[in-house]
Amino acid sequence: MDTLSYKTISANKETVSKEWLLVDAEGQILGRLASKVAKLLRGKMKTNYTPHVDCGDNVIIINAEKVLLTGKKMDDKNYVRHTGYPGGQRIRNPRELFEKKPTEVVEKAVKGMLPKNRLGAALFRNLYVYAGTEHQHQAQQPKQIQLTSIK
Repeated sequence: MDTLSYKTISANKETVSKEWLLVDAEGQILGRLASKVAKLLRGKMKTNYTPHVDCGDNVIIINAEKVLLTGKKMDDKNYVRHTGYPGGQRIRNPRELFEKKPTEVVEKAVKGMLPKNRLGAALFRNLYVYAGTEHQHQAQQPKQIQLTSIK
């Protein structure tokens, strides 16, 4: 009996195969889109998934301005930040964020579903979000992926 076939293979930076994936966010619900993109960035769909290694893919999201929020979240949901000065708490809703920077709502949703450590920061750098259909990653030949195929 060959015992080598029973060894668990742990991925590292050299053995990971990264792909470029293209996701169209038009008509997608924000939270469902973000959770599936976070899984792709983390690499949880791969057979050689290792929790402490960046084994996910590079993900390009287009049409981020056409993402949907259900219910009254467009006006009732709040994004809170602080300037660092006394009384510097700033509150915005998604409608105001879409007017200023349409990609920020999707970026915040995905970043909130990644680990809160150095690995999460490295994974977030593999995400590229664009408001329209044009993106500058044609040379990488991204593969279009349907989010309905991801569980």
